[in-house]
Amino acid sequence: MLFLGFSAGLPFLLVFSTLNARLADVGVETATIGFFSWLGITYSIKVIWAPVVDRLKLPILDRLLGKRRSWMLLAQVGIAVGLYLMAHTDATSAPEMMALCGLLVAFSSATQDVAIDAYRIEIAEQRLQAALAATYIFGYRLALLVAGAGALYLAEFWSWQVSYEVMAALVGVGMATVLIVREPSVNHFKAAQDIAEKMQLQAAHHSHLSPRLARFASWFYVAIAGPFVDFFQRYRELAVSILLLVAVYRISDIAMGVMANPFYLTFMGFSKTEVADVTKIFGFFMTIGGSLLGGLLVIRYGVRRILLLGAVMTALTNLLFVVLAQYPPNLATLAVVVSADNLSGGIANVALIAWLSSMTSASFTATQYALFSSLMTLPGKFLGGFSGMVVASYGYAEFFLVAGLLGVPAIVLTIIMMRHGERLDALAPDNSGREDAPASETARE
Repeated sequence: MLFLGFSAGLPFLLVFSTLNARLADVGVETATIGFFSWLGITYSIKVIWAPVVDRLKLPILDRLLGKRRSWMLLAQVGIAVGLYLMAHTDATSAPEMMALCGLLVAFSSATQDVAIDAYRIEIAEQRLQAALAATYIFGYRLALLVAGAGALYLAEFWSWQVSYEVMAALVGVGMATVLIVREPSVNHFKAAQDIAEKMQLQAAHHSHLSPRLARFASWFYVAIAGPFVDFFQRYRELAVSILLLVAVYRISDIAMGVMANPFYLTFMGFSKTEVADVTKIFGFFMTIGGSLLGGLLVIRYGVRRILLLGAVMTALTNLLFVVLAQYPPNLATLAVVVSADNLSGGIANVALIAWLSSMTSASFTATQYALFSSLMTLPGKFLGGFSGMVVASYGYAEFFLVAGLLGVPAIVLTIIMMRHGERLDALAPDNSGREDAPASETARE
């Protein structure tokens, strides 16, 4: 799981903040850089094809490796090919080609996330899941460090082509792991399958459907309709407010992050090495510290209070970038702002993930959490696509001010959730023996 976590984390920054740094470094227009952030939407809509990965057997590969390993290997091939093509594409003369190669990497990476999450859940019994998830997260974070600071160092001392070629080669870590590990022998999670079988029998009995149509109806219910129906029936009048909070909670943070590297490199004038030192390596440890602190605070004060704390801190720390933009570049000041931003981000993300995990039903754990995580990141990534236009028209200080104000709806909705705390606790599912949320989302956020 350590190596699979590394394989899952490696491509993410290479189509997000590291790619934005590359585009800014070679002179791509700021507005165009903003649109490239839409590649990250792929991770937010993976729930659309997750049922295919979960149920479809790949020809030949499935017979050689098994369902989970075959999907992981296919996805890793797509990532390696996409990164190699990105290494040899000139973003200034062929931005469309760069975007298509980035899309291949992002789609393959999101598919790999689905397959690895399923593998993690099926490979061992419940008592080992926490250890597997923790190991996976550590590998994922190491990969983010390599794809962030490591890629910037390689670009600084050699070139962006060499940087992305090395990243493509490192995908081999995941490929070797897939070829070595064993395929899960048993699917431990039968709750949703039991529902599917009941739906199939009911559909065939009451609607006189053919066996094929009955199977399709049961599959559709479990994969698509079931998670929605379960959620809305359980949370009733609070369901819409919950979904709104999930949608807006990270808008401020995600929208700001799109322009962070262009701001450091082009506006402030820091070198790629300085950016890597402060925002990637130093920021890495601050994020880990924020996550640990957030976990302790949730245990001590409860998840909803820390959810509010995270929302307030995220909005306020984004406003620090407004101040940063008013003064000449200074590494010490940058380190202070980055520390506050990563610390608040770690606290907010732990609280949000803990809250979402508590609301997922054991019958739809993976699918329902995937729906939550899609909604959690999609609005921010969509709005982030326009961030370059805002910067080009008004400037960085004004953009960061808007990004900070985008955090106000999350604060208001969190207060509403706190007022309905007892009601939420009463409606929450009783998930005795339920699994943790998919590790890919936990690690990335």
